[in-house]
Amino acid sequence: MSHNLAVVEHISHRVAVMYLGRIVEYADKASLFANPLHPYTEALLAAVPLPDPALSRTKHRVTGDVPSPINPPSGCHFHPRCPIAEARCEVERPALREVAPGHQVSCHLR
Repeated sequence: MSHNLAVVEHISHRVAVMYLGRIVEYADKASLFANPLHPYTEALLAAVPLPDPALSRTKHRVTGDVPSPINPPSGCHFHPRCPIAEARCEVERPALREVAPGHQVSCHLR
């Protein structure tokens, strides 16, 4: 387990991204870093500093406060902070499903 995705990219073969105790994305490191599918994973990877100051990437800001893990939101735990959330996300918990060989995501919209 780590909060440092720059290190995770170099030492892991497969990566599980968690939000409030739930896996939101699980894939081999190449797939996850090249094509993140969950909005939380996108935001995490966008926050990793780039070693070359000439390079830039699109920022994915996560707004709002982290909900309490003791009393998480209903449905998708990430929906209060998600930029693409729909009404369904507030009430229905998305299943972790395979969207490409070996790449799983827990999002209704991906």
